[in-house]
Amino acid sequence: MRKYFNRRIAIPQDHGAWVFLLSPLLIGLFAGCSFRPGSAFLIAAAQAAFLIRQPVTVAVKAWSGRRPRQDLPVASFWIAVYALIGLTALAGLVGSGNGFVLYLAAPGLPVFAWHLYLVSQRSERKQAGVEILATGVLALAAPAAFWTGCGIYDPTGWTLWLLTWLQSAASIVYAYLRLSQRVLPGLSTRAEQWRLGRRALLYTTFNLALALVGALFGLLPSLIFIPFLLQWLETLWGITHPAVGASPTQIGLRQLLISTFFTILFVLVWRLA
Repeated sequence: MRKYFNRRIAIPQDHGAWVFLLSPLLIGLFAGCSFRPGSAFLIAAAQAAFLIRQPVTVAVKAWSGRRPRQDLPVASFWIAVYALIGLTALAGLVGSGNGFVLYLAAPGLPVFAWHLYLVSQRSERKQAGVEILATGVLALAAPAAFWTGCGIYDPTGWTLWLLTWLQSAASIVYAYLRLSQRVLPGLSTRAEQWRLGRRALLYTTFNLALALVGALFGLLPSLIFIPFLLQWLETLWGITHPAVGASPTQIGLRQLLISTFFTILFVLVWRLA
């Protein structure tokens, strides 16, 4: 029985991906009206959906010859466990009157299928476009949590979804920048640093500008630009201080810290509005 408790098969190994689910989920929960029974079912369903991708990916790798076939029984075991938890949580959502949020799961199916196809072709690495789409799916946790907390549909949920997705997309582009900087010469020129960081800066500048314009026209809370300003300033710092020689773990931990501060600031300014 011990062989079934294999952490590498049961738990996603890309630990930085957790923040792309937890940040929108927490923002939706704390920006909403209250914590209801449906909120607990949503958390369980979201976690099960996030976790099941690891054993499914392992199973696809085993079938495509990238991993030993001996991994299939363990992967199947965890697929069954997470599926059972997820289905139970979905039943709870329906029973608590929040069945309408299940429609938000639909966009995730083709994106996940695309990811699995890339896995079968050994082409899943360095797919920034797929990762950005995937974070858009994960960001749907924000409106789902907001709606279950309020008990009704509210268009504000879509605003939360857009803002959290934009932040996640910018984080991914910035992470790719930091990883690419690891092999830069120690004395790279400023021009080279700005050239490499152009896309990341474009993303964070757009997000900051959107937050400022939305606040100016009364469409967003007046201080919502603050968390996006933090991300923008981090991007400026990252461009001018290349991560030469830094480990992926170091880069990931800093990203996690910035995303945590972003989430806290977002919730605070949203609640104060």
